[in-house]
Amino acid sequence: MRFFLPLILLAVDFIFLIPNSSAQSRKDAMKSNIAKPIDEILQSYDSIGSPGASVLVYEKGKVIYAQGYGLKNTTTGEKVSTSTCYRLASLTKQFTAMSILQLCQKGKLSLDSPAHNYLDNMPAYTKAITIRNLLTHTSGLVDYEDLIPAAQTRQLSDKDCLRLMHSTRELYFTPGSAYRYSNTGYALLALIVQKVSGEDFAGYLRRHIFQPLGMYATIAFEEGKSRVKNRALGHSRTGNGWKVTDQSLTSAVLGDGGIYTNVLDYSRWITALLEYRLIPDTVQQVAWQRARLDNGSPVNYGFGWHVDEIRGKFLPHHSGSSIGFRNHILLFPEEQRAIVLLTNRDEGNPFLLAQRIADKVWPVRY
Repeated sequence: MRFFLPLILLAVDFIFLIPNSSAQSRKDAMKSNIAKPIDEILQSYDSIGSPGASVLVYEKGKVIYAQGYGLKNTTTGEKVSTSTCYRLASLTKQFTAMSILQLCQKGKLSLDSPAHNYLDNMPAYTKAITIRNLLTHTSGLVDYEDLIPAAQTRQLSDKDCLRLMHSTRELYFTPGSAYRYSNTGYALLALIVQKVSGEDFAGYLRRHIFQPLGMYATIAFEEGKSRVKNRALGHSRTGNGWKVTDQSLTSAVLGDGGIYTNVLDYSRWITALLEYRLIPDTVQQVAWQRARLDNGSPVNYGFGWHVDEIRGKFLPHHSGSSIGFRNHILLFPEEQRAIVLLTNRDEGNPFLLAQRIADKVWPVRY
């Protein structure tokens, strides 16, 4: 149940291992070098009747490997391919952060301005929160998921997240004094993009990021307004097998998790990041660095990216987890490399799997 993207013969690391032969034998040897270990790592996603995964191995501007496993819909039996679109969940945050940084570069906002300067309905207790605090999860805002009423049945929007902030009068901590991951901040950032740009958030992403980069399969999905082509449905395991669990009350919030894409479109995003096509290199580098609290202590988050020590370096990466989906991207800016793993099941650890793939494809030599 696998579909292969034709492999691009760029990887110098592999070519020197291949004896003199025809171009086809080199291609076959490279395919074997990459495919076999990745197949072994991801074999559980390719079992009969199971939801699947798409993987991307990227190096120096090229897709050197892309592959689909398993099913995008266990009810219909439709198979995953490299063009299958998944809900990114929190991988969306890097696009939301990019939108803010673009507007900052145009002089339309300042990262150190209070967020309430751009949103009229912010509660009084949030007046000290800056846009930088929202980007770096140092705002102290209570996660909107903890504020949802028990009787809520309608899906939330970004505006609803702002409304829910009025149901509490407290922050987790003084803004800038600590770090705590909060989806609320990114819902607010989407609203700020709308207010400052004068465009709805989905439209802003489409016109200023997706279309310029040729990401035509990528969309911030809005029920009744847009459609995801070649869409993978989310799944959860039950005692009777897999069940479609594609949507929850929070699935319609765009700023923190509403984008759908496939690994091939995602490769265009990676290229744009590494070639600094959307913002200057100096700004992008800050987005990939650990932010600092007011007292100077570092936190392991930048602007839309976790920043943790991986393979001996502090590197940007991010997970995306929601009902029915678990995803991860590992980015290696200095080496111009990335591993992306998108899955449509509510289990597994794509972070660890992506690291295992990186270790197989690019062994660390000490």
